[in-house]
Amino acid sequence: MTRKTARPGAQLDEVSRAIIEQLQQDGRRSYAAIGKVVGLSEAAVRQRVQRLIDGGVMQIVAVTDPLELGFARQAMVGVRVSGPLEPVADQVAELEEVDYVVVTAGSYDLLVEVVCESDEHLLELISAKLRMIEGVVATETFMYLRLRKQTYSWGVPLTQS
Repeated sequence: MTRKTARPGAQLDEVSRAIIEQLQQDGRRSYAAIGKVVGLSEAAVRQRVQRLIDGGVMQIVAVTDPLELGFARQAMVGVRVSGPLEPVADQVAELEEVDYVVVTAGSYDLLVEVVCESDEHLLELISAKLRMIEGVVATETFMYLRLRKQTYSWGVPLTQS
């Protein structure tokens, strides 16, 4: 799945920011309840939310705990690439086990979060899939032992004047 990205410095008004903050607190909050907080009708909130989604500003998803779903192994994989990064990042993103890919500056060209059913599954992913992608020259795997914090409720920055 290719993710749309918002243009850098996307301009959001205070109402859109308030809608986002309401959904960050509870992604199941009704448009009517949000409308009461931000001073819009249910229909107007629905339209704004759809514009924010269509514009790549936000997504509304169910965040799950992989361990509770039977996935025994999560890991972050640092990937070093030879050649253009974008084609490799796109191929990595297509792997079913991958839930996060970011192009970075530093020791690794890509950081890739993976969720696997077992250590054997992780080994197969790394050796038979990830390292077989043309351009991947090295990987380093950081296995998660315990998740201490995961949040998606960072604030919405104020527009610079």
